[in-house]
Amino acid sequence: MVGLATVFGAGGGTSSYQEVETTDLIVMWGSNARNAHPIYFQHVLKGIHNGAKLYSVDPRRSETAQWADLWLGLNVGSDVALSNTIAREIIHAGLTNRSFIENSTSGFTEYAASVEEWTLEVGSKVTGVPAEAIRELAHALGNAKTAQICWTLGITEHHNGVDNVLSLINLALLCGHVGRPSAGLNPLRGQNNVQGGGDMGALPNKLPGFQDVEDNVARTKFEKMWNVTIPPKNGWNLTQMFEAMEHGKMKSAFVVGENPAQSEADGAHATALLKDLEHLVVQDIFLTKTAELADVVLPGSASWCEAEGTVTNSERRVQRVRKAITPPGNAHDDIQIILDLAELMGHSWKYESNEQVWNELRSLSPMHFGMTYERLSDLGGIQWPCFSLDKIEPSFLHGRLWAEKLEDRGRLAPFSVVIDSPPVEKTTPEFPLRLTTGRRLDSYNTGVQSGGFESPLRMAETVDLSPEDAVSMGIIDGEIVRITSPRGTVVAPARIDDGLRPGLVFMTPHFPNDVNTNLLTIEAIDPKSGTAEFKAAAVRIDKISKSDTRVPVAGE
Repeated sequence: MVGLATVFGAGGGTSSYQEVETTDLIVMWGSNARNAHPIYFQHVLKGIHNGAKLYSVDPRRSETAQWADLWLGLNVGSDVALSNTIAREIIHAGLTNRSFIENSTSGFTEYAASVEEWTLEVGSKVTGVPAEAIRELAHALGNAKTAQICWTLGITEHHNGVDNVLSLINLALLCGHVGRPSAGLNPLRGQNNVQGGGDMGALPNKLPGFQDVEDNVARTKFEKMWNVTIPPKNGWNLTQMFEAMEHGKMKSAFVVGENPAQSEADGAHATALLKDLEHLVVQDIFLTKTAELADVVLPGSASWCEAEGTVTNSERRVQRVRKAITPPGNAHDDIQIILDLAELMGHSWKYESNEQVWNELRSLSPMHFGMTYERLSDLGGIQWPCFSLDKIEPSFLHGRLWAEKLEDRGRLAPFSVVIDSPPVEKTTPEFPLRLTTGRRLDSYNTGVQSGGFESPLRMAETVDLSPEDAVSMGIIDGEIVRITSPRGTVVAPARIDDGLRPGLVFMTPHFPNDVNTNLLTIEAIDPKSGTAEFKAAAVRIDKISKSDTRVPVAGE
């Protein structure tokens, strides 16, 4: 969200899902959408069927890459280097959209100078991608009438994740691939309703509707509605909260629908900090590992079937959800729990229905104003922005950048100078392999939601490695091995994957009760977003002798 908000003012994908079906070029960068976003990938397949070319940029030859016309298997963490190299080639080949750059963007001269050093030869050396492959993608982007650039956690879960996103936005600005039908920039969100959470103000620097906390006018509007004083400074993101716990500045936490004990990088450290809190409250539908640490557990409702409300997907589409069943046992609607807590703390928040909560939000957020429950139901969902009760905006954002009158184009979209920054943790003789993480088709995050049902596709956690590495280490498929990073050790079966290059291994976070992958990941943080570098840790793999039956402990 941070990268898009920096350039365009709002952190949302610029296109609808359907537009990928009619585009000329699809670039999946750091995204294995075939597994992680299978619904969206059906739209991608329709686009391919309609003649679109698909390029996959990913360290692994993933299930998505197997559908691509060209796979660019880059070194983990070299995304900025690759995008800068592509940019230089586009500029030198005369493939930029000069009119769009001159009239709708700013900072091009400085940006062009910053990528000048990134020749095809230099870029190929740093990224590991053949120069001809880089050239091919650059010319495909520059010559395409329309292009969709899509990404997900593969580029955001790095210590420079925001810079990675900004580098992709730069490519779209160079070619004018934004603000038009079938041309856009689309983050595929890593969690259910993560777009909606951000839209509703669940960010430390934003009020609902992406209105800045530090904007006096916006803040005053909310203060009048809520009859409170809102602190004029941005709050803490999750990483900053954990830092505050470590330094004794944060002594209690209220966790809603999250499992940081198992989902945070360097999981042993995160768990220790949660244990040390004076008071921990968890509101969830499952007794997660985080909930097991809590002083108080508040059983919430399953929002998709036990509550009324809305959700927002990655294409900015707000949709109704309806209560089908009553929450079981002592579980309650999440909003009601929060209202009851407020009452006990001396605040009388009176809402007769969840629709009333939504209508209050609409009155405060211009981009949601036109979305009544009735319209959302009748239309099957509406993409924001929706400013009016009698009009629907185009499915793509930032069309203003193409307005005939220059004065109607509004704030120019700025280019961003981004510097290549390799992974924080280097491989060494002791830890010679690069671990990256991701998802499998039938599982989700830490397995809390997906682990409760059977799947004919699901397999237990493995450590995937290249055939070359397997041969050099004398490891056979299915053999139990020990994986160690500077932070911890786990044991898992080996799986040989010919989609991996030598030196690269792959694991998932899906089975932490059996193999806690996040004991290995590094807590290197992107200072702009607070996201940890889940995708780039240094590890080694050791064979286990038959006499070695020792089970690793957390943080070992």
